[in-house]
Amino acid sequence: MNKPKDKLGVALVGLGSYSTYELAPALMETKKCYLAGIVTGTPSKEKIWADKYNLLQKNIYNYQNFDTIISNPDIDIIYVVLPVSMHREYVIRAAGAGKHVISEKPMAIGVRDCEEMITACKKVNRKFSIGYRLRFEPYTKEMMRLGQQKVYGKLLKIDCANGFIYGGDPNAWRLKKAMAGGGGLMDMGVYCIQGARYVTGEEPIYVTAREEKTKPELFKEVDETIYFDLEFPSGCVANGISSYNMNLNHLKVKAEKGDFELSQAYRYGGMEGKTPAGPMNFPQINQQAAQMDDFADCIIQNKNTIVPGEMGMQDINIVEAIYRSIASGKREKI
Repeated sequence: MNKPKDKLGVALVGLGSYSTYELAPALMETKKCYLAGIVTGTPSKEKIWADKYNLLQKNIYNYQNFDTIISNPDIDIIYVVLPVSMHREYVIRAAGAGKHVISEKPMAIGVRDCEEMITACKKVNRKFSIGYRLRFEPYTKEMMRLGQQKVYGKLLKIDCANGFIYGGDPNAWRLKKAMAGGGGLMDMGVYCIQGARYVTGEEPIYVTAREEKTKPELFKEVDETIYFDLEFPSGCVANGISSYNMNLNHLKVKAEKGDFELSQAYRYGGMEGKTPAGPMNFPQINQQAAQMDDFADCIIQNKNTIVPGEMGMQDINIVEAIYRSIASGKREKI
């Protein structure tokens, strides 16, 4: 497909399940960007994707020739959808190729990597965002409004939990510390950290955390379940759970004048919530399409993204503090 005049071209780097089943279909629904290219290390995927999405051969790359993307005007945005340990390298290389960049969450293995990614994009004046799709989703936006505007008074307590029972490949990259950085906390817990941050509009200052492991043979390198308490300057405390061994998916808020919640809080669709006024009733949208369209609009209008690299870095900063608390057995400053 030749480049449409009014849309920005996106290249997906890494064609795993998230790119295959979520991002590529979402790019069929976007209004301001489209799937222009791919980067894959699996030659057999090239023809499948080219045929399915009508991709030009010149817009198909592998990890060896990736840097030649610098001379391709069809590609405006590079979306890095790789194992966490590879985010840093490919964000920096994408910026070096003069492209705007989206990195999937969690942003990187550690804060230092995050800093280098942000610096690389700033140095070449390219926009950089993290794939926090929920910030564009109506139910989540309502939770942000209710919390930050204190519609039901001062926030007292947040209960945020996200997890699933891991039944996948025991050799998957997500179970290797060097590639994933951690387990349930990095993968699922980041949503809870985000939830507590966007409901309060504050940054936590202390954390106390503990880890629970019932399947050490499966989770020998990474965490299985972590319980963490985040303390905010206003006095609100968020009790978080991240897990690879429990089905959890909620964001519940206790405020002075009533409680509000999302009983389905972090899914790709099927969001559910209620307030003292009754059940929430908002459109169910394609979250990834909304996220990518917003980023394209930020580039077109030259405005700042609401999900910048700094936001992703703060989540990793909090993650590091949680791991410190587990190691020390004490309350840690963030």
